[in-house]
Amino acid sequence: MTPRIVLSSGEPAGIGPDLCLAIAARPLPCELVCLADWQLLAKRAEQLRLAVQLQPYRPGQSCPHRPGCLVVEHHPLAVPCTPGRLEVRNARYVTGLLERACAGALGGEFAALVTAPVHKGIINEAGMPFTGHTEFFAARTGASPVMMLATGTLRVALATTHLPLTRVSAAITRESLCATLAILDHDLRRWWGLARPRIGVCGLNPHAGEGGHLGDEEIRVIGPAIAAMRERGLEVSGPLPADTVFVPRILAHYDAVLAMYHDQGLPVIKHAGFDSAVNVTLGLPILRTSVDHGTALELAGSGRAEAGSLLAALELAVALAERRGP
Repeated sequence: MTPRIVLSSGEPAGIGPDLCLAIAARPLPCELVCLADWQLLAKRAEQLRLAVQLQPYRPGQSCPHRPGCLVVEHHPLAVPCTPGRLEVRNARYVTGLLERACAGALGGEFAALVTAPVHKGIINEAGMPFTGHTEFFAARTGASPVMMLATGTLRVALATTHLPLTRVSAAITRESLCATLAILDHDLRRWWGLARPRIGVCGLNPHAGEGGHLGDEEIRVIGPAIAAMRERGLEVSGPLPADTVFVPRILAHYDAVLAMYHDQGLPVIKHAGFDSAVNVTLGLPILRTSVDHGTALELAGSGRAEAGSLLAALELAVALAERRGP
């Protein structure tokens, strides 16, 4: 059966609506349901001069995608939206789309959910603590997620996600690393069909601590966690210096790399494929992929936003949904 994918359109003042309309013009191997304000999409399509026909979503009915058409479940904005201008009163509209997408995926209505970018700042200004999609879906599903970005054969997962650097060291424990490695190993087997995933684990400090001279987290925490997981049969190596693990001849030995913090791993993968990288949330009871970029407010409504990452996220969601394991 053709998988049905739900697409949340993200921050209305950003490029999310533009990207949803752009990919609607393409042939897609799925049923696609976009969650958005109908008038927002209609006005943005007119502004972008995109001939996209909007069709209402009717739950329970088949809705195969046709190029030039977009099936939409209407969710009204609180106030009208101007491209590039954030409006705090529309923050609950954004989180409402995520709530609806998550509930639909949990209930089996959708095989996977794909998310366009949101603006964390404006959601927090509306009085709703929000650190990111990963944490949002974790709270709604009661899961312990792992954030991973992928482009081609390069896969980079994170031991910590959206934390200030001053809090990273304390957040990395033997228990948390073991749990993260277990999820990463399980989902690489489940989604990518790797019989025995090879995982390289970065150190936290320069040169992986230089034997304790540049920090001791590798000796106290990271090394023991790796040893424990190797005893459980996982093929895990490290701690590896983060400045050399991504050298191609070293990277060739691994199916995925676990970085210790956000900006240790993500700059590498965005350099490797900014227009094709996909954010995948592992460890959830639902399948979720996303773009690897932000709302790009300055590009909203301009016609200059590139839809490559969203298209890649959608294509990966379809591929993973079709080979979903137990």
